[in-house]
Amino acid sequence: MDLLEEYGLKLIKLDLPFRLNHVNCFLAEGEDGWTVIDAGLHNHETVQRWEKELEGKNVTEILITHYHPDHFGYAGQMQRKTSAKVSMTKTDYDMGLTAWQGDFLRKLKDHYKLSGIPTDQAEQMIRNTEEFVPRVTPYPKVDHFLEEGDLVQIGRYEYEVIFTPGHADGLVSFYNRKKNMLLSTDHILPKITPNISYWFHGDPNPLKTYLRSLEKIRKLNVDLVVPSHGRPFHGANDRIDEIRAHHEERLDMTLEILRDGGTIYGICRKLFRQKLNVHESRFAIGETISHLEYLRNQGACKREVLDGEYWYFTS
Repeated sequence: MDLLEEYGLKLIKLDLPFRLNHVNCFLAEGEDGWTVIDAGLHNHETVQRWEKELEGKNVTEILITHYHPDHFGYAGQMQRKTSAKVSMTKTDYDMGLTAWQGDFLRKLKDHYKLSGIPTDQAEQMIRNTEEFVPRVTPYPKVDHFLEEGDLVQIGRYEYEVIFTPGHADGLVSFYNRKKNMLLSTDHILPKITPNISYWFHGDPNPLKTYLRSLEKIRKLNVDLVVPSHGRPFHGANDRIDEIRAHHEERLDMTLEILRDGGTIYGICRKLFRQKLNVHESRFAIGETISHLEYLRNQGACKREVLDGEYWYFTS
Protein backbone atom coordinates (compact mmCIF):
# COMPACT_ATOMS: atom_id res chain seq x y z
CA MET A 1 0.00 0.00 0.00
CA ASP A 2 1.69 3.20 -1.28
CA LEU A 3 0.33 5.29 1.60
CA LEU A 4 2.45 3.33 4.08
CA GLU A 5 5.66 3.14 2.08
CA GLU A 6 6.98 6.44 3.45
CA TYR A 7 6.68 4.96 6.96
CA GLY A 8 8.63 1.84 6.03
CA LEU A 9 5.53 -0.25 6.73
CA LYS A 10 4.08 -3.11 4.73
CA LEU A 11 0.47 -4.09 5.42
CA ILE A 12 -0.04 -7.87 5.56
CA LYS A 13 -3.75 -8.55 5.07
CA LEU A 14 -4.54 -12.01 6.45
CA ASP A 15 -7.79 -13.82 5.70
CA LEU A 16 -10.09 -14.74 8.60
CA PRO A 17 -12.82 -17.42 8.50
CA PHE A 18 -15.44 -15.07 9.96
CA ARG A 19 -17.85 -12.40 8.75
CA LEU A 20 -15.06 -9.96 9.64
CA ASN A 21 -12.94 -11.64 6.97
CA HIS A 22 -9.48 -10.14 7.41
CA VAL A 23 -6.99 -8.67 9.85
CA ASN A 24 -4.24 -6.19 9.00
CA CYS A 25 -0.84 -7.11 10.37
CA PHE A 26 2.30 -5.13 9.60
CA LEU A 27 5.92 -5.72 8.72
CA ALA A 28 8.73 -3.16 9.03
CA GLU A 29 12.48 -3.30 8.49
CA GLY A 30 14.77 -1.92 11.20
CA GLU A 31 18.52 -1.57 11.57
CA ASP A 32 18.95 -5.01 13.14
CA GLY A 33 16.11 -6.94 11.55
CA TRP A 34 12.39 -6.99 10.87
CA THR A 35 9.50 -6.15 13.19
CA VAL A 36 6.11 -7.86 12.93
CA ILE A 37 3.03 -6.19 14.40
CA ASP A 38 0.37 -8.81 15.21
CA ALA A 39 0.42 -12.34 13.89
CA GLY A 40 -3.08 -13.50 12.92
CA LEU A 41 -4.72 -16.82 13.81
CA HIS A 42 -2.63 -19.95 14.03
CA ASN A 43 -4.09 -21.81 11.08
CA HIS A 44 -2.77 -23.26 7.84
CA GLU A 45 -3.54 -20.19 5.74
CA THR A 46 -1.73 -17.85 8.15
CA VAL A 47 1.31 -20.12 8.38
CA GLN A 48 1.65 -20.28 4.60
CA ARG A 49 1.26 -16.51 4.19
CA TRP A 50 3.87 -15.65 6.81
CA GLU A 51 6.33 -18.19 5.40
CA LYS A 52 6.07 -16.39 2.08
CA GLU A 53 6.32 -12.89 3.59
CA LEU A 54 9.19 -13.69 5.96
CA GLU A 55 11.33 -15.77 3.60
CA GLY A 56 14.91 -14.55 3.83
CA LYS A 57 14.10 -12.02 6.56
CA ASN A 58 15.60 -11.92 10.05
CA VAL A 59 12.63 -11.22 12.35
CA THR A 60 13.88 -9.79 15.64
CA GLU A 61 10.72 -8.26 17.15
CA ILE A 62 7.05 -9.28 17.37
CA LEU A 63 4.70 -6.66 18.80
CA ILE A 64 1.27 -7.93 19.86
CA THR A 65 -1.37 -5.24 20.30
CA HIS A 66 -3.85 -7.38 22.25
CA TYR A 67 -4.74 -10.95 23.12
CA HIS A 68 -7.63 -11.62 20.72
CA PRO A 69 -6.98 -14.69 18.53
CA ASP A 70 -6.69 -12.84 15.20
CA HIS A 71 -3.79 -10.80 16.64
CA PHE A 72 -2.19 -13.09 19.23
CA GLY A 73 -2.87 -16.55 17.83
CA TYR A 74 0.20 -17.24 15.68
CA ALA A 75 2.65 -15.27 17.86
CA GLY A 76 3.96 -18.29 19.76
CA GLN A 77 4.66 -20.42 16.71
CA MET A 78 6.18 -17.46 14.86
CA GLN A 79 8.46 -16.89 17.84
CA ARG A 80 9.52 -20.55 17.78
CA LYS A 81 10.42 -20.28 14.10
CA THR A 82 12.23 -16.92 14.29
CA SER A 83 13.52 -16.69 17.91
CA ALA A 84 12.17 -13.13 17.87
CA LYS A 85 11.54 -11.11 21.02
CA VAL A 86 7.80 -10.77 21.81
CA SER A 87 6.35 -7.65 23.44
CA MET A 88 2.79 -7.01 24.62
CA THR A 89 1.05 -5.74 27.76
CA LYS A 90 1.08 -7.90 30.87
CA THR A 91 -2.69 -7.45 31.16
CA ASP A 92 -3.35 -9.03 27.79
CA TYR A 93 -0.62 -11.64 28.11
CA ASP A 94 -2.33 -12.89 31.27
CA MET A 95 -5.68 -12.82 29.45
CA GLY A 96 -4.20 -14.73 26.53
CA LEU A 97 -2.96 -17.50 28.82
CA THR A 98 -6.33 -18.03 30.52
CA ALA A 99 -9.13 -17.11 28.07
CA TRP A 100 -9.27 -20.57 26.43
CA GLN A 101 -8.15 -22.76 29.32
CA GLY A 102 -10.07 -25.40 31.28
CA ASP A 103 -10.85 -23.41 34.43
CA PHE A 104 -12.43 -20.56 32.51
CA LEU A 105 -14.24 -22.85 30.06
CA ARG A 106 -15.77 -24.81 32.94
CA LYS A 107 -17.13 -21.59 34.43
CA LEU A 108 -18.69 -20.52 31.15
CA LYS A 109 -21.60 -22.90 31.66
CA ASP A 110 -22.57 -21.09 34.87
CA HIS A 111 -22.10 -17.67 33.25
CA TYR A 112 -24.30 -18.61 30.31
CA LYS A 113 -26.96 -20.01 32.65
CA LEU A 114 -27.03 -16.72 34.55
CA SER A 115 -27.36 -14.98 31.19
CA GLY A 116 -30.51 -16.93 30.37
CA ILE A 117 -29.05 -18.66 27.32
CA PRO A 118 -30.84 -21.94 26.42
CA THR A 119 -28.73 -24.96 27.36
CA ASP A 120 -28.24 -26.30 23.82
CA GLN A 121 -27.15 -22.92 22.52
CA ALA A 122 -24.85 -22.39 25.50
CA GLU A 123 -23.16 -25.73 24.83
CA GLN A 124 -22.57 -24.76 21.19
CA MET A 125 -21.05 -21.43 22.30
CA ILE A 126 -18.73 -23.18 24.75
CA ARG A 127 -17.58 -25.60 22.04
CA ASN A 128 -16.97 -22.65 19.74
CA THR A 129 -14.69 -21.12 22.38
CA GLU A 130 -12.86 -24.43 22.84
CA GLU A 131 -12.23 -24.62 19.10
CA PHE A 132 -9.92 -21.62 19.37
CA VAL A 133 -7.33 -23.46 21.49
CA PRO A 134 -5.29 -24.72 18.50
CA ARG A 135 -5.63 -21.30 16.88
CA VAL A 136 -3.87 -19.56 19.79
CA THR A 137 -1.27 -22.13 20.82
CA PRO A 138 1.59 -22.57 21.41
CA TYR A 139 1.66 -19.48 23.59
CA PRO A 140 4.56 -17.06 23.15
CA LYS A 141 7.14 -16.25 25.79
CA VAL A 142 6.87 -12.53 26.36
CA ASP A 143 10.26 -10.88 26.71
CA HIS A 144 9.06 -7.35 27.38
CA PHE A 145 5.80 -6.02 28.80
CA LEU A 146 4.76 -2.83 27.05
CA GLU A 147 4.17 0.17 29.29
CA GLU A 148 2.33 3.43 28.67
CA GLY A 149 4.73 5.91 27.07
CA ASP A 150 7.27 3.34 25.88
CA LEU A 151 8.99 4.39 22.65
CA VAL A 152 9.37 1.71 19.98
CA GLN A 153 11.06 1.93 16.59
CA ILE A 154 8.80 0.68 13.80
CA GLY A 155 10.18 1.10 10.32
CA ARG A 156 11.47 4.65 9.74
CA TYR A 157 9.82 6.25 12.75
CA GLU A 158 9.58 6.12 16.51
CA TYR A 159 6.16 5.39 17.99
CA GLU A 160 4.75 6.01 21.45
CA VAL A 161 2.86 3.20 23.16
CA ILE A 162 -0.60 4.42 24.21
CA PHE A 163 -2.87 2.25 26.34
CA THR A 164 -6.35 2.27 24.79
CA PRO A 165 -8.32 -0.40 26.68
CA GLY A 166 -11.95 -1.22 26.03
CA HIS A 167 -11.99 -3.61 23.09
CA ALA A 168 -9.45 -5.57 25.15
CA ASP A 169 -8.29 -4.74 28.67
CA GLY A 170 -4.65 -4.34 27.67
CA LEU A 171 -4.96 -3.12 24.08
CA VAL A 172 -2.30 -0.69 22.89
CA SER A 173 -2.09 1.70 19.96
CA PHE A 174 1.14 3.12 18.50
CA TYR A 175 1.33 6.88 17.94
CA ASN A 176 3.77 8.52 15.53
CA ARG A 177 3.90 12.03 17.02
CA LYS A 178 6.16 13.40 14.29
CA LYS A 179 3.70 12.50 11.51
CA ASN A 180 0.52 12.65 13.67
CA MET A 181 -0.29 9.08 12.61
CA LEU A 182 -1.83 6.33 14.71
CA LEU A 183 -1.59 2.58 14.33
CA SER A 184 -5.02 2.23 15.93
CA THR A 185 -5.19 -1.58 15.99
CA ASP A 186 -8.82 -2.43 16.93
CA HIS A 187 -9.42 0.73 18.95
CA ILE A 188 -10.72 2.84 16.05
CA LEU A 189 -11.96 1.20 12.85
CA PRO A 190 -13.17 3.02 9.71
CA LYS A 191 -16.43 1.25 8.81
CA ILE A 192 -17.50 -0.88 11.77
CA THR A 193 -17.49 -0.19 15.48
CA PRO A 194 -15.07 -2.35 17.49
CA ASN A 195 -16.78 -5.04 19.52
CA ILE A 196 -16.91 -3.93 23.16
CA SER A 197 -17.77 -7.02 25.19
CA TYR A 198 -17.69 -8.28 28.72
CA TRP A 199 -16.27 -11.80 28.51
CA PHE A 200 -16.97 -12.86 32.12
CA HIS A 201 -13.48 -11.86 33.19
CA GLY A 202 -11.44 -8.70 33.40
CA ASP A 203 -12.82 -5.15 33.32
CA PRO A 204 -16.45 -5.28 34.52
CA ASN A 205 -17.38 -2.07 32.67
CA PRO A 206 -15.52 -2.17 29.33
CA LEU A 207 -17.79 0.30 27.55
CA LYS A 208 -17.02 3.02 30.08
CA THR A 209 -13.33 2.24 29.68
CA TYR A 210 -13.58 2.28 25.90
CA LEU A 211 -15.32 5.66 25.77
CA ARG A 212 -12.63 7.06 28.07
CA SER A 213 -9.94 5.68 25.74
CA LEU A 214 -11.61 7.37 22.77
CA GLU A 215 -11.38 10.71 24.56
CA LYS A 216 -7.69 10.05 25.25
CA ILE A 217 -7.07 9.73 21.50
CA ARG A 218 -9.35 12.67 20.67
CA LYS A 219 -6.92 14.99 22.48
CA LEU A 220 -4.22 14.06 19.94
CA ASN A 221 -6.40 15.13 16.97
CA VAL A 222 -4.78 12.39 14.87
CA ASP A 223 -4.63 12.88 11.11
CA LEU A 224 -3.87 9.47 9.59
CA VAL A 225 -5.36 6.36 11.23
CA VAL A 226 -4.06 2.93 10.21
CA PRO A 227 -6.44 0.27 11.61
CA SER A 228 -6.26 -3.51 11.99
CA HIS A 229 -9.44 -4.00 9.95
CA GLY A 230 -10.32 -1.91 6.91
CA ARG A 231 -8.33 0.75 5.09
CA PRO A 232 -6.28 3.64 6.50
CA PHE A 233 -8.22 6.89 6.73
CA HIS A 234 -7.84 10.52 7.72
CA GLY A 235 -9.56 12.32 10.59
CA ALA A 236 -9.64 10.31 13.81
CA ASN A 237 -11.88 12.75 15.66
CA ASP A 238 -14.66 12.59 13.05
CA ARG A 239 -14.67 8.82 13.35
CA ILE A 240 -14.60 9.01 17.15
CA ASP A 241 -17.74 11.17 17.03
CA GLU A 242 -19.47 8.57 14.86
CA ILE A 243 -18.52 5.73 17.20
CA ARG A 244 -19.73 7.63 20.26
CA ALA A 245 -23.03 8.37 18.53
CA HIS A 246 -23.43 4.68 17.71
CA HIS A 247 -23.03 3.67 21.37
CA GLU A 248 -25.40 6.40 22.54
CA GLU A 249 -27.99 5.07 20.11
CA ARG A 250 -27.47 1.49 21.33
CA LEU A 251 -27.72 2.58 24.97
CA ASP A 252 -31.00 4.39 24.23
CA MET A 253 -32.29 1.27 22.47
CA THR A 254 -31.26 -0.90 25.41
CA LEU A 255 -33.08 1.38 27.86
CA GLU A 256 -36.23 1.19 25.73
CA ILE A 257 -36.08 -2.63 25.77
CA LEU A 258 -35.54 -2.59 29.54
CA ARG A 259 -38.95 -1.03 30.17
CA ASP A 260 -40.34 -4.57 30.25
CA GLY A 261 -37.24 -6.07 31.88
CA GLY A 262 -35.43 -9.11 30.58
CA THR A 263 -32.58 -11.57 30.76
CA ILE A 264 -29.29 -10.89 28.99
CA TYR A 265 -30.26 -13.41 26.32
CA GLY A 266 -33.73 -11.92 25.84
CA ILE A 267 -32.39 -8.39 25.58
CA CYS A 268 -29.65 -9.53 23.20
CA ARG A 269 -32.19 -11.04 20.81
CA LYS A 270 -34.01 -7.69 20.66
CA LEU A 271 -30.80 -5.72 20.15
CA PHE A 272 -29.44 -8.07 17.47
CA ARG A 273 -32.34 -8.98 15.23
CA GLN A 274 -30.25 -10.34 12.35
CA LYS A 275 -29.49 -14.06 12.11
CA LEU A 276 -26.23 -14.82 13.94
CA ASN A 277 -24.06 -17.90 13.85
CA VAL A 278 -22.66 -19.39 17.05
CA HIS A 279 -19.43 -17.39 16.92
CA GLU A 280 -21.30 -14.13 16.33
CA SER A 281 -23.75 -14.97 19.13
CA ARG A 282 -20.87 -15.02 21.64
CA PHE A 283 -19.91 -11.50 20.60
CA ALA A 284 -23.53 -10.31 20.69
CA ILE A 285 -23.98 -11.61 24.25
CA GLY A 286 -20.74 -9.96 25.34
CA GLU A 287 -21.69 -6.63 23.81
CA THR A 288 -25.18 -6.78 25.33
CA ILE A 289 -23.67 -7.28 28.79
CA SER A 290 -21.26 -4.38 28.29
CA HIS A 291 -24.14 -2.03 27.52
CA LEU A 292 -26.29 -3.34 30.37
CA GLU A 293 -23.46 -3.01 32.88
CA TYR A 294 -22.63 0.49 31.66
CA LEU A 295 -26.24 1.51 32.27
CA ARG A 296 -26.34 -0.26 35.64
CA ASN A 297 -23.21 1.52 36.81
CA GLN A 298 -24.74 4.81 35.67
CA GLY A 299 -27.78 4.06 37.84
CA ALA A 300 -30.09 3.81 34.82
CA CYS A 301 -31.08 0.20 35.45
CA LYS A 302 -30.86 -2.48 38.14
CA ARG A 303 -30.09 -6.19 38.14
CA GLU A 304 -31.67 -9.00 40.14
CA VAL A 305 -31.34 -12.79 40.15
CA LEU A 306 -34.67 -14.46 39.42
CA ASP A 307 -34.90 -18.26 39.10
CA GLY A 308 -31.14 -18.50 38.68
CA GLU A 309 -30.91 -15.90 35.90
CA TYR A 310 -29.92 -12.24 35.81
CA TRP A 311 -32.83 -9.94 35.08
CA TYR A 312 -32.34 -6.25 34.25
CA PHE A 313 -34.97 -3.59 34.82
CA THR A 314 -35.09 0.19 34.45
CA SER A 315 -34.58 1.88 37.81
